[in-house]
Amino acid sequence: MSSLPALDHFLNRYHQAYLDKLGESPRYYPQGEDSPCIEGEFLDDHGEGTETAVYWHPINREDSVSFDNVNTALDIKLHADINGLFCRYFSAPLLFESKWGAGELLQVWNETDFDYLQQNIIGHLMMKKKLKQAPTWFIGVLGDGDKMLTVDNSDGSVWIEIPGETPSEKLTDSLGAFIEVLTPRVAPPELHIEESMPELDHPGIWQRIKLMWLNLKEK
Repeated sequence: MSSLPALDHFLNRYHQAYLDKLGESPRYYPQGEDSPCIEGEFLDDHGEGTETAVYWHPINREDSVSFDNVNTALDIKLHADINGLFCRYFSAPLLFESKWGAGELLQVWNETDFDYLQQNIIGHLMMKKKLKQAPTWFIGVLGDGDKMLTVDNSDGSVWIEIPGETPSEKLTDSLGAFIEVLTPRVAPPELHIEESMPELDHPGIWQRIKLMWLNLKEK
């Protein structure tokens, strides 16, 4: 598994920022999804208590996972940073401020989330191939619009990308360098409400990325 020290450092700073400013751990709306990173007992609300936020903290995965199956399925070698970013922790999406604006860094909430992640990265890579564009994979979103944060798979650089287009603005030469310049954004949890779509019933940032991808498929 690839190491990404910048992520380790950011997660520590992130949790400490909430403790320093609010005196408590970050909160997140899991919308019925359990996770090893939830603090205390998780109450299964059977879909009725989606407006209940939970306290959480990042936790190291006990098992070893990777994106080798994606490599095999698509006959592609994904940049090693993808394992460092998505295979080490269970965590809620990470809010940040940066010189490029506010955004969210994608993380894996639970094992089901990891499966969704792999499926959607495969879909994204297949779409890039269909459009005859160089492969990228997404790491989060920027602002309130349709700007994805993506990694150029050839060299690991971080870019702003609009779905369906080639990356438009290079931000940093590496994922580690990108994470190092982010500032944790301390904010109340935000409940994302979108039109119900069975294949998208998952909390937060995933809704936004999946909707962008579905809109692209219709073009």
